[in-house]
Amino acid sequence: MNVTAGTALNPSADYARITKAIAFMRQNCDRQPHLSVIADHIHLSEYHFQRLFTRWAGISPKRFMQFLTLEYAKSQIAQTKSLLDLSLDVGLSDPGRLHDSFVNLEAITPSEFKAGGAGLQIGYGIHETPFGPALIATTTRGICNLHFLEEAEEAAAVQLLRQEWRKAELMRDQSKTQELCDRIFPTASTYAIQAPLTVVVKGTHFQLQVWKALLDLPVGTLTTYQTLAASIQKPTAARAIGNAVGKNPVGYLIPCHRVIRGSGELGGYRWGLDRKAALIGWEAESIQHP
Repeated sequence: MNVTAGTALNPSADYARITKAIAFMRQNCDRQPHLSVIADHIHLSEYHFQRLFTRWAGISPKRFMQFLTLEYAKSQIAQTKSLLDLSLDVGLSDPGRLHDSFVNLEAITPSEFKAGGAGLQIGYGIHETPFGPALIATTTRGICNLHFLEEAEEAAAVQLLRQEWRKAELMRDQSKTQELCDRIFPTASTYAIQAPLTVVVKGTHFQLQVWKALLDLPVGTLTTYQTLAASIQKPTAARAIGNAVGKNPVGYLIPCHRVIRGSGELGGYRWGLDRKAALIGWEAESIQHP
């Protein structure tokens, strides 16, 4: 992971400018707009925009724009398919094991699922991340939710949790979730080699299959809904795969942003396409300059 990138953003104002710039670059990447044009679009001088963006991404806007093209997406799709095919040929059920992994996934039991979270205590907090404000929620067993937010509004965040854990006891625990945030999005001052994080989720058997398959995708890779379906031996279930991907309750850690359309277009994303583009470009740079 590019630790420098994690130091970038201070609060939402900077991320709002970054994501507005990325949206403009996505819409105009075929024309490869000049730096001054992008800077003018977000009402910054060319110098300040270059400085802001490079601090966030670790690279220049011009270089980042290359990661937003259809050609780049298609090349990554092909490489990921080759990786998955190779891992199956040599008998590896988990291609993610070829790379460093820092997420373990556990599922709640059927009885816990049916209980709707009754008897469960969930601590939550709202934090600034390189991709805007996020709600992070955790149980004693592991992280149960990571939702990116448009605004750091506690009421809306709690409502998100309540929808997924109807009967759980919710409590704000900002210090605990700050520790987790520092591990999920490390900066130069917080980075350290640590034990894997555990995420605890509730879902159907099919959803769990899909989310586990997402964890097999190494950082910086891209795949398609069809390839993901084939990887879990459900080659005709691409549409159902898309629905399961869209219901991922733990953003970034379960990397649903790495699934795009076969055409190279981004497709959908629960937390917005501009954020998805930001995640893809940020990861693409991080594997080239770890």
